[in-house]
Amino acid sequence: MSLLERLNEDMKSAMKNKEKERLSVIRMIKSSLQNEAIKLGKSQLSEDEEMTVLSREVKQRKESLQEFKKAGRQDLVEKTEKELAVVSQYLPQQLSEDELRQIIRQTISEVQATSRKDMGKVMAAVMPKVKGRADGSLVNQIVQKELS
Repeated sequence: MSLLERLNEDMKSAMKNKEKERLSVIRMIKSSLQNEAIKLGKSQLSEDEEMTVLSREVKQRKESLQEFKKAGRQDLVEKTEKELAVVSQYLPQQLSEDELRQIIRQTISEVQATSRKDMGKVMAAVMPKVKGRADGSLVNQIVQKELS
């Protein structure tokens, strides 16, 4: 089942169960996917492009969450956490830190990185491998540790 089909099914069930917040988030995801397809001039996005859009949605919500916490807006924090939970359901299972560390170490040896100067090469090689399955900031932290 494609992501769009899954979103449509979940949208129907959210409507039937009168889950307004969930329905709203699903509609936002669908809208983001459709906007990306229009931007790229395609009728349908590839799986990789869909993961890019979902990752962007998660990243935006995580950034908003941090800002709301700093501002002491508990109402918005709760709303954003719920949205984040819904969006995360559509991402593939996240890699554990150990699995991620293993992929990074393998990539470091593949690109023959030896110091922090090679961080760009490593990040460019790692990110496509873990797309949608790991947070970019966590990848960045681990790469920095491994290269120091």
